[in-house]
Amino acid sequence: MNYVAMKTPAFVPNGMIPSKYTCDGENISPCLNWAGVPEGTQSLVLIMDDPDAPNGDWVHFILFNIPPEIHELSENFNVSSKPFTCMKAGKNSAGKLEYHGPCPPSGIHRYFFKLYALDVMLDQPEGISKKDLLKAMEGHILSQGELVGRYQR
Repeated sequence: MNYVAMKTPAFVPNGMIPSKYTCDGENISPCLNWAGVPEGTQSLVLIMDDPDAPNGDWVHFILFNIPPEIHELSENFNVSSKPFTCMKAGKNSAGKLEYHGPCPPSGIHRYFFKLYALDVMLDQPEGISKKDLLKAMEGHILSQGELVGRYQR
């Protein structure tokens, strides 16, 4: 499987996420960009989650059906002003469609920004859960990449 390279100008891989992108700051999404999307990709999926949350995985952001020609999400990406009508958002653990920045109760948490290249556009409703989205993606992942940032309050 090919690997999609992800990066952000906001922090180095495995580095600390600036408070601007957290509940302690402006709570806006960082700029994310990627390269290496394989031929045949029909859509991209972005999932940001925190596996270190006290109750298990906390989902911060889900965006799917991103057109494969897109190679960047701008800082403060707003789901409601999607540049393409095919883009949809999943529901985060706070029950919302928008980005929900890091806000750990204690200790250093890791935040995974995962990008998946799929061989299909997903016929799923906006507001889908991470669990249901991952199930819909089964057998369709051509490539993936991830970027990890950390944060402590």
